[in-house]
Amino acid sequence: MRRRHFAFASLISVLGLLFTACGPGAPVTVVVTAPPVIQTVQVVATAAAAQPTTVPPTPATSFTGLKDPKEVALAAAGGQKIGGILDFLGVWSGAELASFQAVVAPFEDATGINVEVESTRDVNAVLTTRVNGGNPPDIAAAPSASLAASWAAEGKLIDLTPIVDMNQMKADYAQSWLDLGTSSGKLVQVFAWSGLKGLIWYDPKTYDGPNPPKTWDELQAWAKTKADAGTTPWCMGLESGAASGWPATDWIEDIVLRQAGVDVYDKWYQGTQTWTSPEIKQAFQTFGSVATDPKMVNGGPNSVLTLNFGNGGDGLFKTPPACYLHHQASFITSFFEQNTPGLKAGTDYNFFGFPDINPQFSGTAEVVGDSFAMYKDTPQARAFIKYITSPEAQAIWVARGGKLGANKRVPAEAYPDVLSKNAGAIIAGAKAVRFDASDLMPDAMNKAFWKATLDYVQNPGNLDSILSNLDSVQKDAYQK
Repeated sequence: MRRRHFAFASLISVLGLLFTACGPGAPVTVVVTAPPVIQTVQVVATAAAAQPTTVPPTPATSFTGLKDPKEVALAAAGGQKIGGILDFLGVWSGAELASFQAVVAPFEDATGINVEVESTRDVNAVLTTRVNGGNPPDIAAAPSASLAASWAAEGKLIDLTPIVDMNQMKADYAQSWLDLGTSSGKLVQVFAWSGLKGLIWYDPKTYDGPNPPKTWDELQAWAKTKADAGTTPWCMGLESGAASGWPATDWIEDIVLRQAGVDVYDKWYQGTQTWTSPEIKQAFQTFGSVATDPKMVNGGPNSVLTLNFGNGGDGLFKTPPACYLHHQASFITSFFEQNTPGLKAGTDYNFFGFPDINPQFSGTAEVVGDSFAMYKDTPQARAFIKYITSPEAQAIWVARGGKLGANKRVPAEAYPDVLSKNAGAIIAGAKAVRFDASDLMPDAMNKAFWKATLDYVQNPGNLDSILSNLDSVQKDAYQK
């Protein structure tokens, strides 16, 4: 996402540092419509007159070394129940939205602030419309890096440097996260949670392949034996409303990292590696060896295109299994347990990292993070930013599963299972870590990439023209 990129430093220390450091709140009312329609979620609380107050403890698990989240929220609001409304734009639905609500609940209880959440998977488009229309939210989650950099240069993002305690931020965060949120010397985004991409999930009771596979070729040789026996080895779902295709971009990014290496990966997201180059074309073809082969992917390519990403792994848990492997990031566990109640981490689902393709580039990892930017400087927004960067706030979602904390004071005991800890260990032990490439591309490039993956799955014979079109988009997108 680039004209002037956010600074990027290696993220190899992010969760390595995090792991060395090592409930329910008030009732909420939720009004949602099915994705991809925008979901409006209002977390209702009664605003009280501003006055010094104390709050009862949060009825949730406490963690060693951390304060009660309500205490932290009240301090973030200057020690007063200030009330008012916070207009928030986010990306979450379903189980993820429920976890975000759990994070917000003690903030509301302590501060009297009503958090009104608008949720959409096409956050960049909705946010652009609102910002350009002069009606931005107070705070938004996950704007693209290029949009945030552009808006920061135009003065449309609030500089968070004087709002947060920068000394505390530097103590609590690896410098990489601060660099990612910095544009032109100003901190304009803060990160709360991270996720590890490139994980391959399986049911330990049914998967009998190499574990972990030493190479991609070894894994695909096993997959072919399943396909030849009449069972599709891979699960996949690429539908996500206006953002459909993003799970396929994750596949291709993981392949580029392991097939062509970090130098090609960096030049690619920065706009200097063409899409028609042999390296990127080969990555598409490697992805296509799964996604476009009806013997390899459950339901065939047409099913892949219409199945929602949150249901992409459901076939793992069918009897008999409809597939054995599912490529998805660490957050997918909340969808597993929502869609198939009763599943237990480690017993019913587990993962291994995406295997090496070219041994020259072994030991790489791809990560992503949930960021927040402020568009209106209000007391409510200031309080929220201070709260969301705290380990107390972040630990709430971490404990519910599906997220890794960005603040390294989130204790290891907050992680609900060994799988979460293993995800952190993969990042900590990686030789090279890179942020999600499509998230770092200009918005027009990112959306064209999403669409291109869908076009390719539907018509793999058109790959050359699809990549040529991406080259054309690239020439224009990086000039802005």
